[in-house]
Amino acid sequence: MERLAGATPLQAARRLLGSLLEVEAADGVVRMRIVEVEAYGGTPDSRFPDPASHGYRGPTDRNRVMFGSAGHLYVYRSYGIHWCANISYGQAGQCGGVLMRAGEIVGGLDIARLRRLTARADHQLACGPGNVGSALAISRELNGSAVCTGESPVRLFRGPRVPAAAVENGPRVGVSTAQDRPWRLWDGRSLAVSKYRRAEPLPSGTRTLRLSVPAAGTEGSTP
Repeated sequence: MERLAGATPLQAARRLLGSLLEVEAADGVVRMRIVEVEAYGGTPDSRFPDPASHGYRGPTDRNRVMFGSAGHLYVYRSYGIHWCANISYGQAGQCGGVLMRAGEIVGGLDIARLRRLTARADHQLACGPGNVGSALAISRELNGSAVCTGESPVRLFRGPRVPAAAVENGPRVGVSTAQDRPWRLWDGRSLAVSKYRRAEPLPSGTRTLRLSVPAAGTEGSTP
C-alpha cells in the first residue's frame, strides 16, 4: 500500500476500498474487507482544504497522526462512545486521512460475533465506523500504528480490487459542513455498507465555509 504516499483524497479512498485490515488483540485476530471509506483533507492552506477534517485547524496531540507519513492508523473516539479508525495518506506534514466506514468480516468471524452481540446478521458486524472499531477491537492504544509494515498489531493487505463498475460515491456522513463533497466511496455489491444519514444542519447564524464540490475523480487544487 505504498501508493498512499502522495495520493489525493479520492485516490487514497479508492486504493483502500477492497483492501483487508487485520487487527490482532488478546482474544484473537479479526480480518475485515473494507467496503466503505470516507476521505478527509487538511488545513485551509493545503492542497485539499477540508473544514470537516479533524486537522483543518492544524496539528494537535489528538490529530497528529493525520499530519505524519502515509499508512498509519489514526484513532479517535466518536461522541465519547465509539473508537473509529482512519488511515493516513499523502505527504508527511500535509493532513489527510481515510475513515474506515464499513467492512465485511472475512477472518475471525466467531470472535467478531462475540464482540458485537447486538448485531443480528454477519453483514452488520462492521457496518458503520463505530462498529468497525468494536468488531476489530480498535482502541486508543493502537493510534499511530504503522499498518503497512506487517510488524504492528494492525496490518493492511492488498485485497481483490473492487471493479470500477461496482464503486459508488456520494456525500459524507455525520459532518455538518462540506458534507456534500463526494469523498465517500463504497462497494455497491456489499450488504455491509452503512445506511446514509444526512447530518443535521448547523444552527441558524453559524458561520461555515462555502465550498464548491469537485466531481468525483476530478479533484482540483482547491475545492
